[in-house]
Amino acid sequence: MGLNALTVDLEEWFHICGGGEQVAPANWPRLPSRVVPNTERLLDLFDRRQVRATFFVLGYVAECHPDLVRRIAGAGHEIGSHGSRHDRAYDLGPDAFAKDLDASVEAIRVCGVDAVSIYRAPEWSINDRSLWALDVLAARGFRVDSSMAPMRRVGSPEYAREVHTRHTASGPIIECPPAVVRRFGQHIPFGGGWGLRMSRPAQVTRAVEARNRRGQSTVFWVHPWEVDDDPPRVRLSWPLWMAHYFCLTGFGGRLAEILADTMVGPLGELDRVSAPE
Repeated sequence: MGLNALTVDLEEWFHICGGGEQVAPANWPRLPSRVVPNTERLLDLFDRRQVRATFFVLGYVAECHPDLVRRIAGAGHEIGSHGSRHDRAYDLGPDAFAKDLDASVEAIRVCGVDAVSIYRAPEWSINDRSLWALDVLAARGFRVDSSMAPMRRVGSPEYAREVHTRHTASGPIIECPPAVVRRFGQHIPFGGGWGLRMSRPAQVTRAVEARNRRGQSTVFWVHPWEVDDDPPRVRLSWPLWMAHYFCLTGFGGRLAEILADTMVGPLGELDRVSAPE
């Protein structure tokens, strides 16, 4: 058990919500796949640093690369669901969301992973427009969610910033929000995304240590495409460009430095998640 979690959204570089026609699902079969070599870089890094993570597996990736999912699970990492086709929860609606969730669990099951009880929605898309998704998750036996971001663009700055229990019509579910900090008059990403990529490793390490002394958890999140030496690029709006391309150069090295000095583990082993009630 511990205070900090390391998570990976296992998806391709072209799984971009709202990314336009170039990365539309109809074009996915024609786009170059980079998820296997990039994930192997992450796995090698995690092995060198002797850390375990939670991999939120997209059903599409499990279907296309089952051996990759088997390698991740075989290395002792925790497996969660990232949905099936990288659709935002609030764009799907309750029925389609349930079908998408079931399809993702089945794709992961075919890879040899039977027990999936942790979920993260694409683009942190469980928010005020889709709180019903927590009911669907709880009804299907999910015990942990990490989809509610305390950030304005994708969630709400009013959301809790620490691990907490949410009560649904189908029972309780533990919510593990991504780590954010207050800067420029708003909450910005700290544990992942452009906020982590732009930060000096020593700065991150000191901040995590200070959070831990206060009993606060840090949920990190990364993507395989963030350690790509030369990732493919498409034209994106400014917010999406920031999320996907800002400060990518050299991120793999900075991540390695952070992991060398920060204690992390799977999301399911956070103190407030794994402790008995």
